[in-house]
Amino acid sequence: QVQLVESGGGLVQPGGSLRLSCAASGFTLDYYAIAWFRQAPGKEREGVSCISSSSSDDSTYYSDSVKGRFTISRDNARNTVYLQMNSLKPEDTANYYCAADGSLITTPQRMCSMPDNYFDYWGQGTQVTVSS
Repeated sequence: QVQLVESGGGLVQPGGSLRLSCAASGFTLDYYAIAWFRQAPGKEREGVSCISSSSSDDSTYYSDSVKGRFTISRDNARNTVYLQMNSLKPEDTANYYCAADGSLITTPQRMCSMPDNYFDYWGQGTQVTVSS
């Protein structure tokens, strides 16, 4: 069964950290570029970080809102992409989900602004709540 499964979300205090995982099954993740999106109630979806495939040297992109605080990485042996989130703020509260792009025709920056139907696979999301 082909799927992406996110995990690692939860409730954290401002200034805290979380590491989100995006695990793939049924396909090899290192051949895909991966995007992390988030969406809070009443707000537009935001592409927070994207990483190219391993064949493209794992180049990365971060939105201005998370640059310097979030780090995207991949562990091909575990078929997983991670999003390390540090110095979390209440405005980071959202549902976070990952998506996989096998076309490899665009840059991480452009991929982070692509519409839903651009991607091959989607996860179900994991909730992150930053609150004291």
